[in-house]
Amino acid sequence: MSGSSVVVVTGASSGIGRAAAEMFVARGCRVFGAVRELRKAPALPGVEFVAMNIREEDSVQRGIESVIDRATRIDVLVNNAGMMMIGAVEETATAEAAELFDTNVFGMLRVTRAVLPYMREKRRGRIINVSSVLGVLPAPYMGLYSATKHAVEGLSESLDHEVRQFGIRATLVQPAFTRTNLDANALRVKARIGDYDRERDLVSLSVADSVSSAPEPHGVANTIVEAALGPWRMRRTPPGEASLLTKLRRFLPAGPVDASLRKKLGLV
Repeated sequence: MSGSSVVVVTGASSGIGRAAAEMFVARGCRVFGAVRELRKAPALPGVEFVAMNIREEDSVQRGIESVIDRATRIDVLVNNAGMMMIGAVEETATAEAAELFDTNVFGMLRVTRAVLPYMREKRRGRIINVSSVLGVLPAPYMGLYSATKHAVEGLSESLDHEVRQFGIRATLVQPAFTRTNLDANALRVKARIGDYDRERDLVSLSVADSVSSAPEPHGVANTIVEAALGPWRMRRTPPGEASLLTKLRRFLPAGPVDASLRKKLGLV
């Protein structure tokens, strides 16, 4: 992929998506930022915003078609838009879980399906799916969020096998906590069960502390840009905690990893 690539970034109004859009512009790309409401789009020099609600099929199709009308092709898709949920598995209503999957998994699927015909036609493309270290290291009280990221991991590997015959590659970026609004905007389960209050509150506080002390989004954004424009690798993990956690999961026995996670979350 070259610096003159046409790039679509979902969830581009803030956080990781915004930082990635700015970095792609700095690398000479033509960048389209997908946002739910154009009136809420920030002023980002060089970024062309398109309206797209990834939970609505027609909205996704219209958004991608508008990019094709203006740029004639899409070289890179960054599936970044997503949401978080905190709550015990037992507390989570099926409808709440479905809402989370509709954004984090099916939203990604809608946008990918809309873009792939144009990439197949050109016989080239790169699809970057933003996962999480929770996609390999599940955490308590984030069970459904972890489940969506596990789904993204499996979907992305299967996708890469299928589309490489067309000169298209899919890759995963696995950040740890990053200083964004993901935690502040996280869904909280509605039907709370008192028996879980103590631990759930401890985890919520730990997550908030981790986010407030986490690095700014630029490190993750840089990893996304390198995943899109650099040599292909199935997984790219930003430096720092994300890289450390994925290595611990891969190389340490399950017992110490489990104990370390519970200690970090205050569940000892």
